[in-house]
This record gives sequence, C-alpha cells and structure tokens, in this order.
Amino acid sequence: MTEPQSHFEVLPRDLSAYRKGNTGVDYVHRFESGRPGPHVLVNALTHGNEVCGMVAATRLLDSGVRPKIGTLTVSFANVQAYETFNRDKPHDSRLLVHNFNRIWSPQWLEGGEDSPELRRARAMRPVVAAADHILDIHSTSQPVPAFWVYPGYERNAAAALAIGRPPLHLLMPKGMNTGTPLIQHGRHGQEEGSGVALVVECGQHFLRATADTAIAVTLDFLAHFGLVERKQPARPAEPQRRFELLATPLIRTERFRFVRPLAGLETFAKGDLVATDDAEEIRAPCDDCMVFMPARAAIVGREAVYLTRPLPTKPTA
Repeated sequence: MTEPQSHFEVLPRDLSAYRKGNTGVDYVHRFESGRPGPHVLVNALTHGNEVCGMVAATRLLDSGVRPKIGTLTVSFANVQAYETFNRDKPHDSRLLVHNFNRIWSPQWLEGGEDSPELRRARAMRPVVAAADHILDIHSTSQPVPAFWVYPGYERNAAAALAIGRPPLHLLMPKGMNTGTPLIQHGRHGQEEGSGVALVVECGQHFLRATADTAIAVTLDFLAHFGLVERKQPARPAEPQRRFELLATPLIRTERFRFVRPLAGLETFAKGDLVATDDAEEIRAPCDDCMVFMPARAAIVGREAVYLTRPLPTKPTA
C-alpha cells in the first residue's frame, strides 16, 4: 500500500500555555455565561496528529470567545500523543497505545488495563458526561471533502442537516464494531438519550483549508445552539448526501491490499472486490457502496475501510 503524501501547511504548536484550565482537568477550559442554555463541549486532538482541532480550539481561547447563553467547554484530548509529533513520521502521533476514540465504554474505562489514553479518558470522563452537546474535531489521512460522522439518531441528523456544513454525512446506526467513540459515551450513545454528539472530519491532516474548515464548523456548531452569533453571511444551500455505515472490516494480516489505490468516497457495485487480506476477500455489500476512510497502511488490528450505502437526504420519522 502507498501511503498518502503529507503536505505541511499547518504544524503542531506548543500547548503548554493551555495546560492549566479551570476545571481541575489539564487542558480543559470552561466558560459559563450565567444565563440558561445548553452546555456545549468542543473537543480537539482525540487523535494527536489531527491538528485542525487544535487550531479551532486555540482560536476560541485566543480570541476570547465566550458563550452568550449556557456553558462552553474547550478541551484538548490526547496531548501526550500530539507532543510526539515527528515530521518524518507524521501519522505516528495519532496515538501512543490505544485509539482514544474507541475506549469510551465502561468495559475500557472501568477495566484493569492501563495506557496514556486510558488515563486521559478516565480523567476526561466527567468532562464528556457533563456536556449536553459535543463537537469532536477530526481530520483524515487522504485529501477528501469534509464530512460528518455520528450515531444515526434523529437528534444528530437534524442538527447536522440544519448546520449544513459539511454537506456529506456518515451515519452509524449501530455504533462501531471496533469500540466506543467519545461521541457515544454514556447518554450520547443511547437512542433514547438526549443531546447532539457529532464528529466532523475536516479534510486532510496539516492543510490550511482543513484548519479553516474546523474553525468554520466549530463556530457554526456553537451558533446553532445559540452560544455565539452567526457572524458570516448565510451560505447558499448545498446538496446534502447521507450514507449509512454497513461494515468496518479489520486488517488481519500485513498482506492486506485494496484492489486499487483509494482515497475515499469511491463507489462500488454489490459484490465488487474492494480489498484482499491474504486469502480473505472484502466485497461491497450493496450497490452504490461508497467507501470512507480507507486505511493508509496495512496495520494489523486497524480498521480497513468503512463500507456504506446511500440514504435519503432527510431523515424519516
């Protein structure tokens, strides 16, 4: 497999000035308006090499953004991984031991294993649990358009459609078969729960356009819940496309290969061969099967690709 080339327009910066917040948890900052309203969490650096979230979070803090109503919390998650960034190996700072975005279940958080990611998640658990609405900011290894990722609950779909940017949606009707993401922790992972929890994938790592998207979507998210004014003029409506996650096969051997180089958003017909993993074949489970987030390298145990099917634009009752 050929890894995507990295273009370094935005690089990590020293975050030590942001370490001491006001919540008792390092790198977590909370601002209360004193007026009734929702508690919104903006989370950056779930993966240490996804620096666009760092840019958006520091922009909020550096520019003195404060909520008109409710409460705003800004957090930097896996800072330890972020601090290991090496320009020669830019993907290695994604994590240290565990994928921070797959360990948000009681089994992991209350289990006996230990790692930097588990210690950090346990420290941040009350921060995540306290939020009514969550925006978790990510980026991708390949140069693809930005897209939402969220549990397929009507409350999430309604908010993402109303915000409108980005216009591409990936819904997870049954969560992830590879673990529990941060946005599915506690009540946010329950269909009968409350509160919106969205991931935004803003584009390829380290690009200025990706960081700009992270800033814009963050402000859109806060404006949607009334915490800030929407300063930019109204945008023309963009066609919105929605896809449902069907399967996330794991890479089982170092001989995993896609049938051709994939960046993401390519479409396969039902039964088409997408990849091979030694003797195992991974085929499209439906017609118009769009692939999201194909693996950049054959790393055993990592997710190979997200296989999806198209959905109607608007959620049905």
